[in-house]
Amino acid sequence: MNNQKRKPISSNDERLNIIDALARWITWPRFIFALTLTFFLTSILFPFYWMISSSFKTRAEIGGREPVYIPGSLDFEAYRELFDPNHPSFQRFGKNIINSARVAIPTAIIAVILSTLGAYAIARLRFRGKDLLLNSILLIYLFPGVLLIIPLFAMLAQIGSRLGFEIQDNLMVIVVTYLAQTLPVALYMLTNYFRTIPTEIEQAGLIDGCSRLSVIWRITLPLAIPALVTVAIYTFMIAWNEFLYALVFLNDRALFTMPIKVNTIFNDPSPRPHVVMAASTIMTLPVVFLFLALERFLEEGLTAGGVKG
Repeated sequence: MNNQKRKPISSNDERLNIIDALARWITWPRFIFALTLTFFLTSILFPFYWMISSSFKTRAEIGGREPVYIPGSLDFEAYRELFDPNHPSFQRFGKNIINSARVAIPTAIIAVILSTLGAYAIARLRFRGKDLLLNSILLIYLFPGVLLIIPLFAMLAQIGSRLGFEIQDNLMVIVVTYLAQTLPVALYMLTNYFRTIPTEIEQAGLIDGCSRLSVIWRITLPLAIPALVTVAIYTFMIAWNEFLYALVFLNDRALFTMPIKVNTIFNDPSPRPHVVMAASTIMTLPVVFLFLALERFLEEGLTAGGVKG
C-alpha cells in the first residue's frame, strides 16, 4: 500500500492545465468564428457606445484633440439643453419627439391595415394579373426616395389645391408620403406570410357561416401576428428616422421631427456635438427597445415572410 502523500498541485500546474485544455478546445474554425464575431460585435456596438458616452461628456472632453473613451463624470448639460426650459439654449426637443410620434404611429397603423387587406387579396383571391401586380408593387420600392419626391410633391400639390388644403407644414401629408415608401414592401412581406397559412382553416370558417372579413379578423390575423408586428416596427422605424421628405415638406420649426431638429443643432454656428449625440441617443432608444421587446415576433415574422408560397 502506498502511504506517500500526493504532491499538491501548484498554481503554475493549474495554469498549464487550463492552457492545455484551451489549446485542445480551440480549433481553426472556432478561432476564425470567434474572431469574426468579435469584429462584427465591435463594429456594431462601439459606435452606439460612443454616441451614448459622448452625450455625457463636457465640451472640453468631446472637443479635445485626444479621444476620451470614458467620460470623467456624467454631465447632463446636453440633456438639460434639450429639455430644461430654464436653460439659455433650450431646444424644446420634447415637441420634436411628439411630432415624430404623431407621424410614425399613424404611418405604422395605416400601413398595417392597408397592407393586410391588400396582401390577403393577393394571397387568397383569384384574379388576373395578381402576380404581375405584386411584382410591380415591389418594383416601385426599388426606386430611391430622392427620385420619387419631386413627382410626389407635384401630385400632392395639385390634390391639395383642388381639395383646399396646404401640403406644406402638414403632418398628415408626411404620413401619406411615408406610406408611399413603406406599403410596397409591407404588401410583399404579408403576402408571402399569408400564403404560409393553410387555406383549409379559412375554408372551415367560411363553411361555418363566417364572412370573408370575419375570417380575416378571427382566424387569419391571430395567426399572422408575427408578420403584423414585423411590418408595424418596420414602418414605424422608417417614419421615425426619415429625414428627406420631412425636410422638404416642413418649414415651421414647431413641426420639425427629430431628424430635422438634430440636423438643425448640428448646423448651428456654435458647434455642440455633445447635444447632437444626446438627441441622437434619445431618437435611437425607442427603436432599440421595440426590437428587444418584440424580438420573438420579429424573428418568426421575417423568417416566415421570406418563404415564397
